[in-house]
Amino acid sequence: MQISTPDWVKHAIFYQIFPDRFAFRLHPSLPSQVQWEPWHSPPTLQGYKGGNLWGIIDRLDYLSDLGITALYLTPIFQSACNHRYHTHDYYQVDPILGGNEALSALLTAAHDRQIKVVLDGVFNHASRGFFFFNDILENGPHSPWVDWFRVEGWPVAAYEGDKTANYVGWSGNRALPQFNHDHPDVREYIMRVAEYWVQQGIDGWRLDVPNEVKVPGFWQEFRDRVKRINPEAYIVGEIWDNAQPWLAGDQFDGVMNYQFRQATIAFAAGSRVDLAYTTQPAYAPSPALQASDYAGRIQELLSWYPWDIQLTQLNLLSSHDTARLWSMVHQDTPSIVLSNLLLFTFPGAPCIYYGDEVGLPGGIDPDCRRSFPNEADWDLDLQALHQQLIQLRQTYPALRTGDYQVLKATKEGYVFSRCLEDEMLIVAVNTSSQAISITLDLKLLLHPVSTLEPIYGNAQISPCTATAPLQEVTLRLFPRQGSILSALTSVN
Repeated sequence: MQISTPDWVKHAIFYQIFPDRFAFRLHPSLPSQVQWEPWHSPPTLQGYKGGNLWGIIDRLDYLSDLGITALYLTPIFQSACNHRYHTHDYYQVDPILGGNEALSALLTAAHDRQIKVVLDGVFNHASRGFFFFNDILENGPHSPWVDWFRVEGWPVAAYEGDKTANYVGWSGNRALPQFNHDHPDVREYIMRVAEYWVQQGIDGWRLDVPNEVKVPGFWQEFRDRVKRINPEAYIVGEIWDNAQPWLAGDQFDGVMNYQFRQATIAFAAGSRVDLAYTTQPAYAPSPALQASDYAGRIQELLSWYPWDIQLTQLNLLSSHDTARLWSMVHQDTPSIVLSNLLLFTFPGAPCIYYGDEVGLPGGIDPDCRRSFPNEADWDLDLQALHQQLIQLRQTYPALRTGDYQVLKATKEGYVFSRCLEDEMLIVAVNTSSQAISITLDLKLLLHPVSTLEPIYGNAQISPCTATAPLQEVTLRLFPRQGSILSALTSVN
């Protein structure tokens, strides 16, 4: 089949926001006389900090200056929890966030700055407060929505913790009653929700645990109906493992690329990873990888999906479900720098988890959901690194859509190229605590090379230029550093 993915995603820089923790602004639309947790106190599982969409609007210029071109917001619909994965009403933005008025204003302000907005769609399960499930709690088997969920006994034990939940909840959680997706009314309801918000101007959906929806054809229909409204809408799934069943071009445009995250941190940080943050196997960038192992892993990942799908993967190093990179590597600067260098030079859309660009720490949930820090607490060097890498990615199309070819992988040295037509870049990484030298066979590249010059980092190149095409060069890479080299094809 012909695979079609949103072109804008291939050139995007995403920024993931947990709305309760990013920014706050007073506004008449917000609930009054509410006492939030102190902004900078440690996050709790159930407490609110009071962040809202008005605050995000106030920070759009900051994000634009950073180079961000797309936002991914974790759930914003009405809920009774700070993360809002317990949806009460799919048609109402949470009043704490500013309601539908605030989302409309955010879409306008973001689009004015050429920033896309992708929302989190929690369509596998709802909550005990969701009207249709609440009606079941009130009216039992007489509820007209009784078949929207899989009730296994009466009375429904929604809050009796000493009793077994007698209905199906996501991962056995009674707070998250799972939809009966076989029911045609449930299916139609979810499709209409998805259509409605795309019609209101959102630019796509990130789908929460979509692998839990087992009904044949469900996500195919979802794609068809969303794309009918906006063919360039982005559909990205939360799949932690090999996502081939969903990425044949008929369901999702990409997935959150946790597989890339695991391999990249395992290579860039090696044994410096804090094993206390790898207790959940799906989240674990461990054990450490040498360059040759990393090369094999990356080539395996690149073999899984068609190229147009590779270019619309959502690549990340941290998220609301993982410990933050800053804490995972014990604030080891070279590990952070090398991980980001590999992120911003990899096919697919890089995604920054809010605060990572200024050194916000955080362990496993809820600690990874800390509030955005005051400017006085920013790591300005790390912020400058993000700006520099984003600018390079935006300057060189090869870093966005160019072919990816591994050129050399030794024990601790890794070199690859990104080539697009006559634009060729070479990325070289040294994870060793010692300087290393790597000899490259330039005949492996698509075009003859006459000159190599660094555009990032300080690799030493010998020879760096010649009157005839270079056959091979030796790169000297300093300890735990990386470089990007521009390969010029014109022969003097």
